[in-house]
Amino acid sequence: MALVYLRELDAETKFAIWKIEETATELLDRLQLDEREKSLLERFSKGKRTLHWLASRVLLRYLLKTDAFIACPSDANGKPYLPDYPYQISFTHSYDYAGLMMSQKGPCGIDLEIVKDKVVRIKEKFMKPNELAFIQNDNIEQLYACWCAKEAVYKLQGNKGISFLENMTILPFQYKPQGVMTVMLRKGSTVKSFPVYYEKFQDYMLGYVVDEH
Repeated sequence: MALVYLRELDAETKFAIWKIEETATELLDRLQLDEREKSLLERFSKGKRTLHWLASRVLLRYLLKTDAFIACPSDANGKPYLPDYPYQISFTHSYDYAGLMMSQKGPCGIDLEIVKDKVVRIKEKFMKPNELAFIQNDNIEQLYACWCAKEAVYKLQGNKGISFLENMTILPFQYKPQGVMTVMLRKGSTVKSFPVYYEKFQDYMLGYVVDEH
């Protein structure tokens, strides 16, 4: 397993990305799992999903600098949390990579996606017409930046009932390989804005956000 990217945004927030090079057995040998986690693993189909789950937990131990067991259950909406540590966390994975963000400031979200042209075919499913209006020439990288931003906010807020299309709106922004956009999240009558950072990482797009309010 190779650490390919580690970024400390400040003293309380950081994220890391690992390239998965081990087998499931090799990753499992580096973990201490409870019965709930063992049962969860048994329900996974073998392959990438198992590798992603195992690698993300190995990465968690790396960032927390411990070889001991780490309790990392999920709440009713499936959002993972750390009952024994003062961090909020968010996992992501895509193909050969696993990522983790952790912050003491508040809820956080991170998303990593490989950039492919399929996003053009599904753009209307997660972007409103007024959002698509500022995407020039179906810019694939900008569309993925928008997808990652909405996914990061979705993970941060932790509610399964939130729709990318209906509940989130991205304000117009000029795309660069690394930048920030504003995502407006509407829950009922409440609207909240989030500055979401994005950047190109090799053949992938990365988006991340922390709620500091």
